[in-house]
Amino acid sequence: MNYRMIKYTLGWLMMFEAGFFLVPMITAVVYGEWHTLVAFAISALICLAIGSLCVYKKPEKTGIFAREGFVIVSLSWILLSIFGAIPFMLSGTTTNFIDALFETASGFTTTGSSIFREVESLPKAILMWRSFTHWVGGMGVLVFIMVFLPLGGGQNMHIMRAESPGPEVSKLVPKVKQTAFILYSIYFVMTFLQFIILLISGMGVFESINTAFATAGTGGFGVRNDSCASFSAAQQIIITVFMLLFSINFNSYYLILKLKLRDAINSEVKTFIVIVLVAIGIITLNIYQSYGSIGEALRHASFTVSSLISTTGFATEDFDMWPSLSKAVLVLIMFIGACAGSTGGGMKVSRIIIAFKGFLRELYTLIHPKQVKAITIDKRPVDREVVRSVNAYLACYALVFISSLMLITLDDFDLVTNFTAVTATINNIGPGLAIVGPTANFANFSNISKLVLTFDMIAGRLELFPMLILLSPATWKKA
Repeated sequence: MNYRMIKYTLGWLMMFEAGFFLVPMITAVVYGEWHTLVAFAISALICLAIGSLCVYKKPEKTGIFAREGFVIVSLSWILLSIFGAIPFMLSGTTTNFIDALFETASGFTTTGSSIFREVESLPKAILMWRSFTHWVGGMGVLVFIMVFLPLGGGQNMHIMRAESPGPEVSKLVPKVKQTAFILYSIYFVMTFLQFIILLISGMGVFESINTAFATAGTGGFGVRNDSCASFSAAQQIIITVFMLLFSINFNSYYLILKLKLRDAINSEVKTFIVIVLVAIGIITLNIYQSYGSIGEALRHASFTVSSLISTTGFATEDFDMWPSLSKAVLVLIMFIGACAGSTGGGMKVSRIIIAFKGFLRELYTLIHPKQVKAITIDKRPVDREVVRSVNAYLACYALVFISSLMLITLDDFDLVTNFTAVTATINNIGPGLAIVGPTANFANFSNISKLVLTFDMIAGRLELFPMLILLSPATWKKA
């Protein structure tokens, strides 16, 4: 284990987090929130001091392998959340550090679950920090830092694979730094495009920036107590479209730019679109009578389905009041989630496809035991290692989910609340049902439960294994 290189990389992370604080600091200056400005300035100085000590001397041995990559990624997200929580405490926004940690982890992991009962009274700088953490965490903090981090491409790939969502990560171009630059360029352009379109629709500058950040990261922190309910119908439609766009693998956008449309619109994207359309259709028909207008029902169904399958978590309606069929469909798509390589969470559509095809293959093998049938996607065979990793992920997912559910039941809330609370956090969605529904929050949980759910948010964002590897004693032994 190259401990010095781990410390060196984490030092750079702290330096970058200090830079991230500039965004809310500028916001504090614009709105004259001097007390909040001091809170962020002190937080930035703390990060700078710690980061400087860690990067003062570059290690002679700079090798980073798979094990170091997992450790760096796991510790990075933990440290980001811990130090990102400091401004909440120093500004007096909350006096409970566990609440501040929960909120910050929810931001960076693009979950959007909140402990604040109402947000409109919060300082503008705090609101901007919450939304900005979504944007930074959406594509991956270390993916962003890799554009600037002084490491070789081979070293970076271990970090990128540990942080990027989905069952498989590949380079778009030979150099990893170029891949990271391309991904973030597409990400930035799409975010800026949504910001401009929201401005044209009549939304204010502050709300447009926050909404674009939260949508791009598929996070869902809002600046209004009713989330997106009081936005105009046109603005809700704009947000709906971009939630879906940010749910698609960013590799597809690169392939579109390269005019490789067949490769871009692959089976995962097609399956994702089909799932969205079917879910919208079922819910629209199910809630039609409640709205008395097919147009209104379709708009709210489209927004809610897009919000939950993309794991953004915005809301225009209290879907906890919808019929049982609609809620069942919504909970199902919470588990499915977005495409691999997007900013969305959940199990990922590609995993669902591989798992389903694996199930069909097992049935086929029972009928024809002497014949070998390979799993294929887009007419290409899926490597056995990928199938194995998907099966391992699903088993691990079930273990973490059940363990978390059992732990938070000690708070003695109802099963729907507990089940959807874990679902919402491990899949990085935000709202659940009942006590954690779209009009409620997570403030009622105990500190122990909040720590469990915070772990779920980070573990879910990192696809479980990096966090579990961090807990394994074998990780820290010398090779």
